Amino acid sequence: MNSKLTDKLATGFFWMIGLSILAILIWFMWQILGKGLSHLSLDFILGMPEEVTSGGGVGPMLFNSFYILGLSLLFSIPFGVGAGIWLAEYAKKNWFTDAVRLSTEMLASVPSIVFGLFGMLVFVTVFGLGFTIIGGALTLALLNLPVLVRVTEETLRTVPDSYREASAALGATKWQTIRKVLIPTSLPGLVTGITLVAGRALGESAILIFTAGVSVSRFFPDFNPVASGETLAVHLWYVRSESLVDDAMQIAEGTAALLVIVVLLLNLLIALPSRYYQRKMAGK
Repeated sequence: MNSKLTDKLATGFFWMIGLSILAILIWFMWQILGKGLSHLSLDFILGMPEEVTSGGGVGPMLFNSFYILGLSLLFSIPFGVGAGIWLAEYAKKNWFTDAVRLSTEMLASVPSIVFGLFGMLVFVTVFGLGFTIIGGALTLALLNLPVLVRVTEETLRTVPDSYREASAALGATKWQTIRKVLIPTSLPGLVTGITLVAGRALGESAILIFTAGVSVSRFFPDFNPVASGETLAVHLWYVRSESLVDDAMQIAEGTAALLVIVVLLLNLLIALPSRYYQRKMAGK
């Protein structure tokens, strides 16, 4: 077959795939936002939920979503990034490091409900935390930890060895090379990994049903880490399965739209500074 024809066919094929994915995304957004945007209002976004009467809001759930997300990242980022740095820069190739890599890859593919059951067994039952925000955050951190480890290791390995050699030639120690050269160079990849786990954590429900519970504090906002921590994703599941309010469908549609908007805004807030930093570094 003619090489030019092959190139055109391949180009057309990949354009078709890209446009198909874009069409699916637009259809998905249209379905979710088209039904839910009309239910969004300031009272709904910041209001307290109702158990038996209509007109409740999702203020505490929105707060809990970000609170649990922040706590989980506070636990997972230092350990995940640190372990990835160790595997990429310090660990020698032997059976132990191979076992660590295999374990992280296996944990990254474990269904989230398994982590939820583990969190309920360990944090809720053994440690006696009950259904709390801190228990949900710790379990989410365990879910995100394997992904952060692998993303950090693979991102650091993409940095050319010439960077390390140049830094060593200037008299820098290994830690100085990692801190001043490798991490800034690989920062866009690290930010992408953190964005992925953050978005996954915001949309997670199975883990938090078993660890953070399906109820919220009477106070809003409540920073007590041992309070119950129903999030937007859990609330969406709850109102569609067990809610007694008359406007359960409207609440579910509004919650779904709000959750999609929150995830999109979070991605933009994390990704845009990273892109700016990357362009600034490239311009130097």
